[in-house]
Amino acid sequence: MSEKRLAIVTGAARGIGRAIVLELLKQEDRIVAGLDLNAEQLGELEKIVKEAGFTCETRCVDITNTGAFTEVLESLAEKYNGIGVLVNNAGITRDKLIMQMSDEDFDKVIEVNLRAAFVAMRVAARSMVRNKFGRIICLSSVSGVMGNAGQANYAASKAGLIGLTKTVARELARKNVTANCVAPGFIATDMTAKLPDVVKEAAVQLIPLRRMGTADDVAKAVAFLASDQAGYITGQVLCVDGGIAM
Repeated sequence: MSEKRLAIVTGAARGIGRAIVLELLKQEDRIVAGLDLNAEQLGELEKIVKEAGFTCETRCVDITNTGAFTEVLESLAEKYNGIGVLVNNAGITRDKLIMQMSDEDFDKVIEVNLRAAFVAMRVAARSMVRNKFGRIICLSSVSGVMGNAGQANYAASKAGLIGLTKTVARELARKNVTANCVAPGFIATDMTAKLPDVVKEAAVQLIPLRRMGTADDVAKAVAFLASDQAGYITGQVLCVDGGIAM
């Protein structure tokens, strides 16, 4: 294995993904590759990473294209002698009440949030088993833990990630590979910034810590699970939610 371990982050160009890339780069002996569909935002990520004193790989890829996605993952694994850390962060929402939700609304969210994570984990698992080391971290959600009105597709995808991750944790544990989920709650991102103030204020009242989380709150939890210090933690769901799901 190479001296530095490769960490791959999907949905890396902005928000929580960007924060995860920056946090992982702070760890010693770490190479980070950020994957995203938006080439312009990937360019912004590269600039921000450089300003922070680091460098990272970026790849523009549609993670729902299994062939192209697999090719990118395998090429990175070959270049860096394996995948040390995989962070399945990419995700979308198409919120509607179930009576108004179309098949396409449901299928697209499952395709991006769950099926693409499975594809990435399949490639990463082969690499990690060969190297007898790996950290797999999937970004679930408190919606996947609790359910959430208007998010049948999203909650199903995030609950599915928990089941997928726990299964992979059992399959790969003997090869020194861990698999865990981080389940963010109400996090201040570009997506939540678009919500009406009254909605955000009502949400905060449901959070015991009485504040929205930050992308850095989530990124630090991911970085911990990716670190050597978390080597005896697997099959777990770490809720980073201010206590809303307890």
